[in-house]
Amino acid sequence: MPKAKKGNVYQIKLVKSLVGCKKDQIATAESLGLRKIGQVVTQPINDATKGKIAKITHLVEVSE
Repeated sequence: MPKAKKGNVYQIKLVKSLVGCKKDQIATAESLGLRKIGQVVTQPINDATKGKIAKITHLVEVSE
């Protein structure tokens, strides 16, 4: 998989615990690759990623 350019990705950091969250929110976080507090992943900027972030916006910090 080719690396995305710096301006084409989100840096997503899990800042709150998934304990006590709804099952669909936990599944969304895991689909983004987030499993532990403090973990940072990069995801491409597209509509699917934006929708996932919107679902768990209270659990994550996002930067471009």
